[in-house]
Amino acid sequence: MRDLLTAALGHAERGWHVFPLRPDDKRPAFPDHTAEDCAGRDPRCRSGHLGWEQRATTDPARIRRAWSRRPYGIGIACGPSGLVVVDLDVPKHPDDNPPPEWAGACDGWDVFGSLAARHGTPIDPFDGFGPDAGPRTGIEATYTVGTGSGGTHLYYRHPTTGPALRNTTGERGGLGWKVDTRAHGGYVVAAGSTVTGRPYAVALDYEPAPLPAWLAGLLAPVPRPARPAAAVSLPADRHGRYLAAAIRRQVAHLAAAPDGQRNHALFTSAVALGQLAAGAALTDDDVTAVLEPVALSIGLRPGEIARTIASGLRVGARQPRRLSSIQEAA
Repeated sequence: MRDLLTAALGHAERGWHVFPLRPDDKRPAFPDHTAEDCAGRDPRCRSGHLGWEQRATTDPARIRRAWSRRPYGIGIACGPSGLVVVDLDVPKHPDDNPPPEWAGACDGWDVFGSLAARHGTPIDPFDGFGPDAGPRTGIEATYTVGTGSGGTHLYYRHPTTGPALRNTTGERGGLGWKVDTRAHGGYVVAAGSTVTGRPYAVALDYEPAPLPAWLAGLLAPVPRPARPAAAVSLPADRHGRYLAAAIRRQVAHLAAAPDGQRNHALFTSAVALGQLAAGAALTDDDVTAVLEPVALSIGLRPGEIARTIASGLRVGARQPRRLSSIQEAA
């Protein structure tokens, strides 16, 4: 455990936010439930679900407490750490072949090298990221980790301007075959960890280089126009005015949420309006109608939005708020 503790502290000293993974596994150790299954029993979830990204830390005292208990693996939360990690994978079985666009490629390195060459920054992985790496290639050498499966993680600094970058997956809307990326909303297994007995080890101990501009451009999300919350039918009385004000507060709360906390903000807004729905002042469809467009406009994904709103409605239903009792108390 001491080696894992030392490694976790070392990552935190770089400013990287770490959190425990299950021993010898890729999965987060805490929390042990998803947002949609959150019952609020975990002390940290009493005011809303708190996932691994929010729990990740650079606090040495918290790190020592965690890694002194069990031989947890080490996860690095990319968003809070200001990182974009390019994951270059290898085929998993003999029939794992590239699609026609990448015919001839053997692994993620080949695809990444082809992309770099297309954008005027050719790269030779053995020349550019080996023990004698230097400024001989078009891409600046960067902190590099060899993964347990034989792949490679290239760590880059997230751009300080422009949109927040999120995760991408292979050829399904990503960079290409066997090339994934992890940024806001994603994490990587850190050096010093093992997964099924196979180690993750530093291959090149450089400081992370800036993310190449061409790569940032490929990863940038498509801008979405701002979408106002949908109108819902409210009574034209003081109850209606109260509900309208409550909706405006939650919409503003969600729209102003900083990156990395947007899913949590959606959850808390869904809980607040879900309490009113449980008290029969709104419907569940009303809550979805006012929150979903705003959540989409700040970059949350449709599936994530649906799950989080449903979870918030379930939690809110445990504490119904009825307008008559609220206004009598006021």
